[in-house]
Amino acid sequence: MKRTNVLIVGSGIAALQLASTIKNYFNVIVLTKSNITKGNSHLAQGGVAAAISEGDHPDLHYHDTLEAGRYHNDHEAVRSMTEEAPHIITELVQAGCSFDKTADGYLKLGMEGAHSQKRIVHSGGDATGKAIIEYLVSKLGPNITVKEDVFVYELLVNQSGKCVGVKAKVSDGTNERFYADHVVIATGGCGQLFSFTSNAETVTGDGLALAYRAGAELVDMEFIQFHPTLLFVNGQTKGLVSEAVRGEGAKLVTEDGKYIMDDVHPLKDLAPRHIVSQTIYDYLKAGKQIYLDIRNIDEFPDRFPTVTALCRQSGIDVEKGKIPVAPGSHFLMGGIKTDRLGRTSIDGLYAIGEAACTGVHGANRLASNSLLEGLVFGRRLGNWLSSFEHKERPNQTEGKSSKVSKAKNLSLPDKQVLQQTMMDRTGIIRNSPALTMQKSWLESHNIHSLLDMSLDDYSTEEITKIFMLITAWLITDAALARTESRGGHFRVDYPFEDDKNWLNKRIIFKRKKVKDGRVEQIKTALTT
Repeated sequence: MKRTNVLIVGSGIAALQLASTIKNYFNVIVLTKSNITKGNSHLAQGGVAAAISEGDHPDLHYHDTLEAGRYHNDHEAVRSMTEEAPHIITELVQAGCSFDKTADGYLKLGMEGAHSQKRIVHSGGDATGKAIIEYLVSKLGPNITVKEDVFVYELLVNQSGKCVGVKAKVSDGTNERFYADHVVIATGGCGQLFSFTSNAETVTGDGLALAYRAGAELVDMEFIQFHPTLLFVNGQTKGLVSEAVRGEGAKLVTEDGKYIMDDVHPLKDLAPRHIVSQTIYDYLKAGKQIYLDIRNIDEFPDRFPTVTALCRQSGIDVEKGKIPVAPGSHFLMGGIKTDRLGRTSIDGLYAIGEAACTGVHGANRLASNSLLEGLVFGRRLGNWLSSFEHKERPNQTEGKSSKVSKAKNLSLPDKQVLQQTMMDRTGIIRNSPALTMQKSWLESHNIHSLLDMSLDDYSTEEITKIFMLITAWLITDAALARTESRGGHFRVDYPFEDDKNWLNKRIIFKRKKVKDGRVEQIKTALTT
């Protein structure tokens, strides 16, 4: 049994920014299911968006974010984030974090999809996430303990409704409890629910399922961003080809050289991601492979070393000038509902990063706003937690598990089958029959039993499948309920935005105790 002031579940940019911001008189434990280099943040090729050039302004960044998000965003949350962005970059530079610069010493600013200005700050060309992670790790003080290979599988909530800790499986397979004044979920999204994805293997929706099982509100789960350009070789996606490649002039083409985006959107290849992804997907369904034509980018291997290495590992020669691509799941705009500090609907429980839904992304995330969100909200929560007096001690009230004993006849699907059915039925293009089929298929695996049973005696592999099933079910249910198309949610049977019935309406999931101790699923659609 371990006790601490702040317990952070996850080790990406949001988690490490939080840990490095909290004052050093607080004891902090960071739990990560693998290690710090295995998450999405470390893999991030894109940069950090910030309005720092002379011709740019946070208001322009704000409007671009709303446009990409199809105005489903929390406007004030967006405004505060875009206004803080330049200060975040300035602080990082002054503290020694390395970013790419021009020959005359100014920060080099790139262009990415749906941005109206060059405002993307990169490090190492296409290795920004790696650089920021390494910088943040170097800033962790002696008050911070990072524990790797620790898989959190349950939140502990006491009788007064406060989250006071977690249950976890440690590296030797045994169960351990960790208690804290403040518990923060920073576990990332759920990209591995789909067969085509840019996400790390560890990103399986754990934090979302943890929070939902404990009774926290989840929101906007239907909004999944599919990145347009993953390297696509022999029918499999191999990793991300950064949007910055298109920002530098690469074009999406067919085998015979047809530019596929010219007549689709005014921004052409830099249109919002959901539009580019849907266009590529239509061509692939028709049996036509799509490529990124990179022949007009000088010194491509030097400018994009990560993409070049990825291509070479998969047998693709970038010198030939064409990279085969396909869209895949990339980012969850929804998640655990929080306020602008990261507080959830459960006292003592917080969420930041992709696991959280702060409202800044709306229905579709603007490129390079994800690392920015993690940095902004990680720092914001860290400063707020640091305002508590040091005399606060870890809560001595031990949370009791309300879960029932191990389920009988547990039926868990093959992971690859789950991923393929999600891609086929709840993927880039959706419709009522496919979503209904997927929801029924997911519920055939005793979803409701999975919500209430004890996980103490299950392996991490089994619990991962359980969390994937729960998260997939929430996404599918939300996608079925939203009868319009908006941002990352595209319904071919409802192909247009329906502002009258759906603008600013958010689908919220929560579990609630009712009579006789039973727990029911509550789903509401609220106008914000």
